[in-house]
Amino acid sequence: MSELRQDIVSGDWIIMAPGRVKRPHDIIQKKSRRIPTSKETCPFEDLRKSGNLPLRLRYPVKGKWSIAVIRNKFPALRRDDRCAMAMRQGPYSYIEGIGHHDLVITRDHTKNFEALPLKEAVEVLVVMQRMYRRFKKDGCSKYVSAFANWGPTAGASVAHPHYQLLALPIIPPDIMHSLNGSRSYFAKNQRCVHCAMLLFEWEAGTRVVESNEFALAVAPFVSRKPFEARVYPTRHLPRFEDTPRRDLTGIAEALQSVLRRMKKFLNDPDFNFFIHTSPLEKDATYAHYHWHIEILPKISIPAGFELGTGIDVNTITPEEASAILKGGIIKNDDKII
Repeated sequence: MSELRQDIVSGDWIIMAPGRVKRPHDIIQKKSRRIPTSKETCPFEDLRKSGNLPLRLRYPVKGKWSIAVIRNKFPALRRDDRCAMAMRQGPYSYIEGIGHHDLVITRDHTKNFEALPLKEAVEVLVVMQRMYRRFKKDGCSKYVSAFANWGPTAGASVAHPHYQLLALPIIPPDIMHSLNGSRSYFAKNQRCVHCAMLLFEWEAGTRVVESNEFALAVAPFVSRKPFEARVYPTRHLPRFEDTPRRDLTGIAEALQSVLRRMKKFLNDPDFNFFIHTSPLEKDATYAHYHWHIEILPKISIPAGFELGTGIDVNTITPEEASAILKGGIIKNDDKII
């Protein structure tokens, strides 16, 4: 049965239409085994040779690095010693494209996030935190978008595992919708909307994919795409960059588990994951917000209806997605076991 579900935070609608596929497993694409690209042509194997020095940050500080931060040689925003200025051109408003665009690189040419030792996966997040704090000090950046593109259909132009950080002079519209929605819910209910969702999901259990003391991974009730998943810190934490290491460890562990499950049960799809967190503004308060990580495997392609209306159509219910990601089997009577 089809349903229209409304996101409790953003107010956006999606159509849940499981009847558009005969079987939930039918949507999982069959693909050939992923073949690593050549190290000889990889720009991240020899950073000096490829002109990617100096390092912005590194871990560990001494010896051979396992995690390095470099500037993107083909940045979306240009670096400057001043803040971006707001401009006008006739009826139009725009802001100069000044900001930061950095890459976080891990040493191993083939080990993606889910394949890293847990300690190194945590350090990737810790290095990102340090860059967030650095961007915050410049007084120009309002928001940092941290994300990973894995595979060509997810927008990855280089196969070597890496993560991107864009420090923007604006707050992106999707983040603004989430901030406004969570602020409105808090004003009405005197509690965090994400905390309310997590409590409900934990008690219901049907959409929980992974959990530990510090993190909960769920297939969200309003899933925009098939097998979408989100990882939340179980404690109410508004800012990613202020999250203690013990919480980060649990979050990294849950994120790794979700990505491993997608690799195993969804036939190793390309994917994007990104962090949604509070803006960098020093004087603004975002105590109502709850940062998290969203994971979107590349299973479906938006078509005319989605592009024309902004309403996503999802053919896999989050209940089915959670069961499949946990290794469940869909029987002929469509019951999940």
